[in-house]
Amino acid sequence: MLSIFFRRIFLAIPVLFAVASITFFLIKLAPGGPFDADKAVSPQVLKNLNEAYNLDASNWEQYVDYMSGLLRGDLGPSFRFPGRSVTEMITTGLPVTFELAFYAILIALLMGVFSGVLAALKRNTFLDFIPMAIAMIGICVPTFLMGPLLVLIFGINLEMLPVSGWGQLPGDKILPSVTLGFAYAAYIARLSRGGMLEVLNQDFIRTARAKGLNERMVVIKHAMQGGLIPVVSFLGPAIAGLLAGSFVVETIFQIPGLGRFYVEAAFNRDYTMILGTTIFFSAMIVFFNLLSDLAALWLNPRSRDSA
Repeated sequence: MLSIFFRRIFLAIPVLFAVASITFFLIKLAPGGPFDADKAVSPQVLKNLNEAYNLDASNWEQYVDYMSGLLRGDLGPSFRFPGRSVTEMITTGLPVTFELAFYAILIALLMGVFSGVLAALKRNTFLDFIPMAIAMIGICVPTFLMGPLLVLIFGINLEMLPVSGWGQLPGDKILPSVTLGFAYAAYIARLSRGGMLEVLNQDFIRTARAKGLNERMVVIKHAMQGGLIPVVSFLGPAIAGLLAGSFVVETIFQIPGLGRFYVEAAFNRDYTMILGTTIFFSAMIVFFNLLSDLAALWLNPRSRDSA
């Protein structure tokens, strides 16, 4: 398993290099520059700014300069936040984004696994149809629509929860976390149900029941270990999706996280911030996908032995 880990890490290097290169040249294809929106800036000041940030060089020279800095761990300065580097901006917003993603995945796992396992155990009953119908709604309704709906219902009409901020008022983390995690709870519910139904029909489950084990022990000790492997495999892409989905949620709820910084950087043409954040998120996606693959491998004895 250790060899698989190092092999995947080695293969991730060219992937991240390609992401950085493609993102750099796509940004350069966009018209305008990071200081073009500042109409109050005189042409001479604009020229000095471009020289200071090496923006007057050719695209190839800027690319070589950026990639050489990237190899040293330098993501460059932020154009829109004078005196602050991209690394500082990432470390400022990252804890908030990770906390949001943590609460969202926790909600998704608790809701999804519980409803999926319950639906599998109560197949073709009311307790199967209702959770799966709610899961279908969660899959179909996008995050940018779910957020305003929850704000309208629980924040404005019922006045139960705050509608913006993060860590400033009691309960202001609930709506953003539920908004981000609800769709993934729906996917996890369907995966849990399918995995459990497949395992519950296996011979070793019938053997465990024949030995006299009560149903709770059969489900918890035997069925769930194999039935939840699809959920574990899904966690890597899910966490990656949560990080990407944080852009929308942080913007809706005015959360000062990395996703909101990324959106502001895109509107303000903060090239280095866009590049640095894209590379960082790509690295996180590769890392969490690797962890989920290794966890699924560890849970499945047959795959573990063949590996």
